[in-house]
Amino acid sequence: MSQIRKKPIRATDTELKEKVVAINRVAKVVKGGRRFSFSAIVVVGDGNGIVGYGLGKANEVTDAITKGIEDAKKNLIQVPLYKGTVPHDQQGKYGGGLVLIKPAAPGTGVLAGGAMRAVLESAGYTDILAKSKGSSNPHNVVKATIDALENMRDAIAVSQQRRVKLSKVFNG
Repeated sequence: MSQIRKKPIRATDTELKEKVVAINRVAKVVKGGRRFSFSAIVVVGDGNGIVGYGLGKANEVTDAITKGIEDAKKNLIQVPLYKGTVPHDQQGKYGGGLVLIKPAAPGTGVLAGGAMRAVLESAGYTDILAKSKGSSNPHNVVKATIDALENMRDAIAVSQQRRVKLSKVFNG
């Protein structure tokens, strides 16, 4: 199966909402003592199927968050959004992070923890079941969640790939 390359998405700055997933303080030991810097993982999304993540590093927390937001805006992807949930079950993996995402009935809410919740809410999902089964490292969990969402296909994409009508995808 050949992988379909997705075009980068461009979104205006006003419609994107950003969420800080994690801030990490890093110490570098130098001759005069310890020198601290910060790294921040940030997720941005428009709440309508567009989401991206970024990493920013700086000597100040606010600068790290700003850099993370700018990086996230460069890495936006379009994800399938079907009645507030995902079209089908999907697993995502990145490094030690392994996540499982399932569709949920209306009214369920976003049942996900920490880093996954930030990604799913930014993408615009309102009803979804998610479980992180591997590492709890927020870097890997965010990237595994994005991987799962990126590999998800809606019914139109399936019908185009199989070269059949949309009704045949559902009825066999």
